[in-house]
Order: sequence, then structure tokens, then C-alpha cells
Amino acid sequence: MFAVIMAGGIGKRFWPQSRQEKPKQFLPILDSRTMIQSTVERLKLLVDDDAIYFALNYQQQSLLLEQLPDVKESNLILEPFGKNTAPCVGLAALLLKQKDPDEVMIVLPSDHFIQDEDTFREALLVAEKIAIEYDSLVTIGIQPDRPATGYGYIQHSDKLKEVSGVSIFKVKTFAEKPNVETARRFLSSGDFLWNSGIFIWKISTILEEIETHLPELFSGLEKLEKSIGTEDYLATLEQVYRQTRSISIDYGVMEKAKNVNVIKCDFGWNDVGSWDEVYKLSPKDDHGNTIVGNGIAFDSKNCLILSDDNLISVLGMDDLVVVKSDNAILICPKDRTQDVKDLAEYLKRKDMDQYL
Repeated sequence: MFAVIMAGGIGKRFWPQSRQEKPKQFLPILDSRTMIQSTVERLKLLVDDDAIYFALNYQQQSLLLEQLPDVKESNLILEPFGKNTAPCVGLAALLLKQKDPDEVMIVLPSDHFIQDEDTFREALLVAEKIAIEYDSLVTIGIQPDRPATGYGYIQHSDKLKEVSGVSIFKVKTFAEKPNVETARRFLSSGDFLWNSGIFIWKISTILEEIETHLPELFSGLEKLEKSIGTEDYLATLEQVYRQTRSISIDYGVMEKAKNVNVIKCDFGWNDVGSWDEVYKLSPKDDHGNTIVGNGIAFDSKNCLILSDDNLISVLGMDDLVVVKSDNAILICPKDRTQDVKDLAEYLKRKDMDQYL
């Protein structure tokens, strides 16, 4: 198998620690390793080093090679700028097609937490078999344990089969992030799973699906393919990206494709999509506080405090997030951490780029 790690995101929900020059996936959010380093390590027992590729933009190239010095530049799939995940997947599939169009590729984010890595790898091996046997698009669905509103959902229909104790289902529909009431309905129905954003398919299969559902993108990829290995490649790539609309692979392909299967899993997955999720995954003191760096929670409980240098003292507060980084401080209730992305976008609109 090939593995493509999507590493080009900005991580706006992790402002102020996640910045344009060093976004979330390049930070040690949960332990001493950065998130992208952890992602690579869990793949190494499954995929050869030379078969692990990284999709990211030009500006992040040196940062990745600094953190993963053994990676060859030939394993970098460089985008001129981000256009969401569909163009990223299309570009990766096009370049890997030159090596073996019938090989299976895993596409996965660079910034997720997985507790049971052995079960994770077993699920990917099963997914590889299903992708080949049914010539289908395969995704990983996580068994939900609460009515989460921060995740997309996958509704499955009939059970397709069971392989090595792993259940595979046909996908019925995809659902966007729900409100609390809808999430509760999803949980009680028993046929909804969290969408992990991890995909497995043959290179030829995903390119056929892109041709069917995103013909404009496929046309651009065809044009780009003719320039591979020539001095026109970079200029053609930028032109194709400028003419390509920004769209996710979920919305552009997965929600429209007919032959989609989902593997039902439970391996301690978390997309670490907000500071609240970091709090949930981190060790806590006797009062439920998580303190990283120079912080004090006095007469306070269930707080997350992170400081890179200055002392942060919290007095008489509950369920609060305080994050200090460089020239900015974030203070917000834990249940509003999903909205940090909106705050970062507000700073962008106000031309306050020095804080981004």
C-alpha cells in the first residue's frame, strides 16, 4: 500500500499555538512528539517508509523535513496552496498512478490521536482487502460513545461481511456535523458512526470517481499529467489549482459515489479538533485541571491552562481554557472551543496577521 498523509492544514481551532508558520500538525499537542511524527510512527509497521507520502503546500516543506529528516523530497506531494481535500487527493492519486495505478492508497489526516494502534493497523489491512475485492471506496467509521457535535457522521445500511472479526457495512449516507438534538438521534439509532476522515481505495478507483463526480478537477488532472517530468509541471500545477474550486473529498465524491463501504472500528480515535478535546485526552490533577507549562489553577476546577513562558494564574474559575503563545492569549469557556476557528478568521478579516 501507499499512504498519503494530508499535512497542509492550518489548524485554526488551535489558535494561538497553531500559527501559519507552524500549524497544529507540527506541534507537540499531546506528548513530546509532534502530531505528524506520531502519525508516521503508527504507519511504519504497516507501510514501507518509501511508500509514505506527504501532501502539503510549498511553505511547509522545510518544516516537515526538519521534523522528519529521513523523508525523501521525492515523497513530498507539494501543492501551491490549499484547495481543500478533493484537489489534494486528486493530485496525490495522479502522481502515485505513475508508479502503480492498481495499488491501494490510504489517505489520512496528520493530526489525529489513536490509542490502540494495533487495532488501527488491522482495520487498514481489512480495508485494503475490501477496496480490492469490491473495487470500492472504503472509509473508517468510529463507534460513537456520546452525541458529539464536532464530528461528521456516516449512516450504514446492510452488513456486507466480516473479516478477521471486523464488520464491514455498505454506506447509506453521510451527515455533516449535527446539533446536539440530532446527534442524540444518531446515537440512539445505532446505525450512525463518526466519520474519521480516513479513506482507503485503489488509485484507479478514486480517479474514476473523480472523473464521474468532479469532471472539472479531473480535466485539470489530465492536463497536469501531460506535464509530469517536464519543466512546465510547476506552472501547470499552479494554473490547475487556480482554476479548481475548493471542495472536500467527502462532499465532492464520497457523498455522491454509489460503491462506498465503511469499516466499523473502535481503536480510541479522536480527531483532536479543539482545545476541549485536548483537555479530555490530557492528565488532570485532583480538581480536574490540566496545566501545561507555567500555570496555577487556584480554587478552580476542570480548566485547561497552557503557557509557553509567562505565569498564568486562574482564580475561582470553572471549565475555562487559557492558552498563551507568543504574542497572543486565548481565554474562553471549554464548550466554546469549536468557535476558536471563527475567532482566527475574524483576525484575518481585520488584517491582524501578526497574530496569525
